Amino acid sequence: MPIYNKLVRDCIPEIIEKAGKELSLRILEEKEYENELNKKLSEELIEFNEAKNSEEAIEELADILELLHAATKIHGSSFEELEKVRKAKAEKRGGFEKRIFLIEVEDD
Repeated sequence: MPIYNKLVRDCIPEIIEKAGKELSLRILEEKEYENELNKKLSEELIEFNEAKNSEEAIEELADILELLHAATKIHGSSFEELEKVRKAKAEKRGGFEKRIFLIEVEDD
């Protein structure tokens, strides 16, 4: 029996049981959940970076977006609030659309 020891999406246990397989799981305490969300986000970012095509990249970005929704709740906020913060930062500092790569800034 493979051992996973990782955070999974909410419906995964049901999917495994419907496949006729047995599993063991536990519900994480709040701090463990936060740590595991962070690990999962790092894992998904690696998978995004390793995507071989746009379809795979979009799949990984969807996973990252789902994790961002969960992480936002942990920090006592909502995705709507996160989007407001993102927009405010974009208005103040811009986005990343222009592909600007800063090489150097002269020190005074």
